[in-house]
Amino acid sequence: MSSSVWLAAASGGGHPLIDLDLTVAVQLVLFALTALVATRLLFRPYLAVRDERIAGIEGARAEAERMSAQADAQLADYETKLAQARARAEEERRKLRAEAAAHQREVLERTRERALAAQAEAAATIARETEAARAQLAPRADEIARAIAARLLGREVA
Repeated sequence: MSSSVWLAAASGGGHPLIDLDLTVAVQLVLFALTALVATRLLFRPYLAVRDERIAGIEGARAEAERMSAQADAQLADYETKLAQARARAEEERRKLRAEAAAHQREVLERTRERALAAQAEAAATIARETEAARAQLAPRADEIARAIAARLLGREVA
């Protein structure tokens, strides 16, 4: 196969650019063989590793998104429970304040009643003692009045 193909150069000269002979066929076979070997030994393993890496990255990304969504859900649940606990605590605080205010009013009312009772008792005691003193001093009233008048006037009053 030593046929030569003459291709005209762009300049129009008569020089062949490529001689098509047996070496071209050998080079094509060697190229095909090299491409086949490179594909099996180099490109396919590289593409397999690349696909595994991409799959791993996508899996990790999906796992991270799932974990992020789970964390968001747990945070929302925590915030809900915290808000409920705060509401319960506020309700308990309000209830305790109301109970304390009621107890304070009750104690104040009892104290006021005791004070009024003690005041009434003291007034009754004073009234009794005053009446007792008047009853005791009534028979001697004339005698005491004369003694006071005598002291004031400085002479005896008849």
